[in-house]
Amino acid sequence: MDNQVYNQIVNFIWGIADDCLRDVYVRGKYRDVILPMTVIRRLDAVLEETKDEVLKMKRMLDDIGVTNQTEALCSAAKQSFCNGSEFRLRDLTSRVNQQKLKTDFIAYLDGFSPNVQEILSKFKFRNQIDTMVDADILGAVIEKFVSPSINLAPFPVLDDNDDIRMPALDNHTMGIIFEELIRRFNEENNEEAGEHFTPRDVVELMTDLIFLPISDQIKDSTYSIYDGASGTGGMLTVSQDRLQELARRNNLNVSIHLFGQEINPETYAITKADMLLKGEGAEVDNISYGSTLSSDGFPSRQFDFMLSNPPYGKSWKSDAEKMGGKKGIQDTRFVTNFAGIPDFGMIPRTSDGQLLFLLNNVSKMKEATELGSRIAEVHNGSSLFTGDAGQGESNARRYLIDRDLVEAIIALPENMFYNTGISTFIWVLSNRKTGTPREGKIQLIDATSMKSPLRKNLGKKNCEINSTIRDQIVQLFLGFEENEYSKIFNNSAFGYYKITVLRPQLDESGKPLFDKKGKLIADKNLTDTEQIPLDYEGGIDAYIAKEVLPYAPDAWIDEKQTKIGYEINFTKHFYKPVQLRELSEIVADIRALEAETDGLLEEVLK
Repeated sequence: MDNQVYNQIVNFIWGIADDCLRDVYVRGKYRDVILPMTVIRRLDAVLEETKDEVLKMKRMLDDIGVTNQTEALCSAAKQSFCNGSEFRLRDLTSRVNQQKLKTDFIAYLDGFSPNVQEILSKFKFRNQIDTMVDADILGAVIEKFVSPSINLAPFPVLDDNDDIRMPALDNHTMGIIFEELIRRFNEENNEEAGEHFTPRDVVELMTDLIFLPISDQIKDSTYSIYDGASGTGGMLTVSQDRLQELARRNNLNVSIHLFGQEINPETYAITKADMLLKGEGAEVDNISYGSTLSSDGFPSRQFDFMLSNPPYGKSWKSDAEKMGGKKGIQDTRFVTNFAGIPDFGMIPRTSDGQLLFLLNNVSKMKEATELGSRIAEVHNGSSLFTGDAGQGESNARRYLIDRDLVEAIIALPENMFYNTGISTFIWVLSNRKTGTPREGKIQLIDATSMKSPLRKNLGKKNCEINSTIRDQIVQLFLGFEENEYSKIFNNSAFGYYKITVLRPQLDESGKPLFDKKGKLIADKNLTDTEQIPLDYEGGIDAYIAKEVLPYAPDAWIDEKQTKIGYEINFTKHFYKPVQLRELSEIVADIRALEAETDGLLEEVLK
């Protein structure tokens, strides 16, 4: 389908909102009608050719008393969904009486198979029927969607000479049209967009970071892609397209299965609807509804590729309560046996659970396959440095880094997302670093200056990563060399010991005090802590001898309180000092200003 026809369909559907809904709904609520109606009309158009066979099958099943008819009706429809009502959508356009239209429209909706019913339920579309009936616009909306001006069917519309008047709309293009409508609505509601919708340029960068390093290892095989915060499913569909593209380049046939989980009912419905519209009905059951944290939809599954943009800066307190309270969580994704600690806790503060999504992905990495698993996940800066040594966030970083899972972290430009202008970072993980140049190392890439300005802001998004810039970032990653934008460190460079240094308590004679067991009594007012890099030459003892004892010879370490922490300080590693001006330049500027003010500066100074 050419771009002209594609744009015509998108603009026509987009225009239905202004034509029919303007005086009834505020703009932010147009999507509540347009998105589910687009799904309904497409499914209706797909089912039109087999409608008679479905009704024939239904009558036969009714006659012999079969109540569970879904499988048989879907078989008659030759689809993964069906509608057993006596109506087609276009049949309802002749209804003049609003109550008759409402009754028949509800009967039509009730005729859909359970997989469609779930989508309509999560859209809460039935809640809109009374609103449209009361405003006398339901009939107009239906008429618009079955208009002969557009073709939403998978077969062409012919003219009187049997020539194609309007081309067929294949599943893939229908899916793209639906995604474009979602994108437009997200831009209209930019205050919500960042919660459920990751800009396509960011997703495309993430897919390249996931697939390109192993593109030559892809085979004629089956691969799984998972997103534990799937939103509207954009990451899943874009990554599927990218993997298929790479396979075609190498003349390979790959089978790709998509898996996701989403807690927001509307975006969950959009994901499932998008799959149905693309003819991927078998994949619909792979999208789970509910919280990934407290109700993991895939507790025993592992995946080849995982991409996510989890919520950051968002409370997960309700999840924590469902899991037994923050201190009672025993989920092995977040509390495990590690570094000789039986209950190594990686539980962050309840105000921000983004690191839990990364740990969830890590728990689903494949260990027994040649490729293992690759992960790309978007976070804000909190995941890099929040949390002191021994606290949940720091322990999570320690777990990821000590297991040598982190390949790279890439700093993105500010204002890349619709609802936030803060700094964001892409974490790239793999469990196949052993034996490669990346073993035991982490690459930091500063891409904060690599951006192209948008002609018009989309919410807070004022820039993008175009294809040229994306290639530059990917080449920095693949090149794995140090330069102005790329730094490479040993894993240990991000770790430190946090030690507690004690000083004795003195009495009036200036001598140290001892307790009944003969141990020095520490003066709480003199207690101090020190952070010692893990790779400090000579370790803790050398640090104490060099940095502490020369200034406090009576100091000692409380070894019971020694902890290991990890943090990643991008600013420190990419800091560029401001070049100070020469004094002669400053004096010259002052003299020039003095001359302009005709001696005024000299009078003021006097």
